[in-house]
Amino acid sequence: MRVDSHQHFWRYDPAQYPWMKSDWPIRRDFLPEDLAPILGRHQIAGTIAVQARQSWEETSWLLELAGGFDWILGVVGWIDLRAETLPQQLDRVAVDKKLVGFRHVVQDETDPEFLLRPSFIQGIRTLESQGRFAYDLLIYHHQLPSALRFVEQFPNLRIILDHLAKPDLRKDARQPWTDQIRQLGQSAHVACKISGLITEAEWHHWKEDDLIYYLEVVWEAFGPKRILFGSDWPVMLLSGSYERWLTLLDDWLQGKGAEETDGFWGANAMRWYQIENSSRLKVSR
Repeated sequence: MRVDSHQHFWRYDPAQYPWMKSDWPIRRDFLPEDLAPILGRHQIAGTIAVQARQSWEETSWLLELAGGFDWILGVVGWIDLRAETLPQQLDRVAVDKKLVGFRHVVQDETDPEFLLRPSFIQGIRTLESQGRFAYDLLIYHHQLPSALRFVEQFPNLRIILDHLAKPDLRKDARQPWTDQIRQLGQSAHVACKISGLITEAEWHHWKEDDLIYYLEVVWEAFGPKRILFGSDWPVMLLSGSYERWLTLLDDWLQGKGAEETDGFWGANAMRWYQIENSSRLKVSR
């Protein structure tokens, strides 16, 4: 069963999504009915919907969508991890089984040590002690040094690195990203999504060979049980198509073991987000 562990939905509003530049063609609505035909064509049975703005209002809306579409297997939402009432909030929202994790847009924080600030650390510690949710780590490559110190503090929290920490593909800057990713991979409680890579490359001008090195480093660093397939749809459309990304990954995985690739395509996402498999789950149409 194939599972896309990273995709987004939104009803576009320029005030709510200021990170989208004025000339980006994704400045429009993207909803389940837009994604379902793509999933059906490629035999992808389910997805994880991930927050795109930092508000509980959006998270609540994503959960409503998940309640209406069985193939939305889980939601990685946003919650104020620095709120004093966080323990009570987590207890209250834990009843929704489709809420599987949380994410903060750390990549947009100007403070290079944001991950290590006491108020944020305390919130993540609360998340760890609550025990049910995963945490998606969204950073740029230059934030990896603080991320390495961050993950060491939470050995009992499932942490999932988004987009390979966004390496600088346009400059093909392999170091220090390579060494830092290998170090991060030594933490057994950290997994990595192979997603979002084509938007870090030169849009529409990248070649498959430009990305293989980075894929191989992550495969080596995390191993086949700690890497997850993700598309980053519809953000990925800025640089390429869903079909081309799948083809690249299928070609790259040729020659790797069937069990390992099965994990990458779906089983790992189900395990890391603690989603119960369902024999009733059908491929989206």
